[in-house]
Amino acid sequence: MATLTERKDAARKAAFARRKVAHDSGVGTAAYLSAFLAGHRGVPLAGYMAMRTEIDPTAAMEEASAHGPVGVPMILGAGQPLKFRLWEPGVEMIAGEFGAFIPAEGDWMTPEIVIVPLVAYDLTGGRLGYGGGFYDRTLEGLRANQATLAIGFAYTAQQADSIPLEPTDQPLNLMITESGQTSF
Repeated sequence: MATLTERKDAARKAAFARRKVAHDSGVGTAAYLSAFLAGHRGVPLAGYMAMRTEIDPTAAMEEASAHGPVGVPMILGAGQPLKFRLWEPGVEMIAGEFGAFIPAEGDWMTPEIVIVPLVAYDLTGGRLGYGGGFYDRTLEGLRANQATLAIGFAYTAQQADSIPLEPTDQPLNLMITESGQTSF
């Protein structure tokens, strides 16, 4: 029987392939994400800067930034939670860890809503990330101090029947794709 690590690796490989096909088809849009965030104007929000074949939340982040603080994640080091630096359209960006762009400078912020990139998700709120545990540690810390909404944002094609989970994996509250949204 395959180990949990082997099952996660296999699930990632299959999900990356599905995500690439969806990304290459050009179906990605942030319309449903924008619509959801419109009901939470002014609430501190963290998004992410899309890389490789991730679905891009930038349009929704730009809209949200007109009404309240928006941050993007910064990796401080292996085994540490993410920190979020304030972001707004037009801010100077530099390459950070793993090639993700981050603001060159700026203040830190604490989000109450976190838009979470992912490799795969299931319909129970399970999320498969890249394997570093950054978002799991971050969400656990945020949720220990305040109510924090974790919104998965991905292509519908990234849905899996089930995700191999560990006790430390933090669940999503909501999943938004180019096709709509699902609450858990």
